[in-house]
Amino acid sequence: MADTAIPIGELSRRTGCNIETIRYYERIGLLPAPPRRGRYRSYGAEDVGRLGFVRRARELGFTLDEVRALLGLAVGGEASCAEVRDLAAAHLKNVRARIADLRRMERALAESVRACDAGHDAGCPLIQALSAERSGDPRASRARVGSPLGR
Repeated sequence: MADTAIPIGELSRRTGCNIETIRYYERIGLLPAPPRRGRYRSYGAEDVGRLGFVRRARELGFTLDEVRALLGLAVGGEASCAEVRDLAAAHLKNVRARIADLRRMERALAESVRACDAGHDAGCPLIQALSAERSGDPRASRARVGSPLGR
């Protein structure tokens, strides 16, 4: 490995992953602890590939536990493909739910901005809606701004 030893800074540069993040991934076991050359960590091509895998999975929004599961399944063959598919399908369901939540937030904020643009003598409609007490009836804050902030 001496000829292919990669210091942590170079690993960071090659993968686009922050040095502190690399150290964190080592502490939690997503990356194996590398051998050391004196005080310095020494990585290899396999580490570059593994960290790239972790980074891409994180960019897709997989949790650290899901990434850990994917790493375990990556060493499997065809049998693990069904498990990877199931994990990805569950993650996709969660992503779609978050997108729906974001769309609701977008509509609520857009309506609030429109209400502010319409001008109100009684104060800011958005501040009033955010300050409204929840009565258990989600329409209570909607009535103030005309938006689904109280969902």
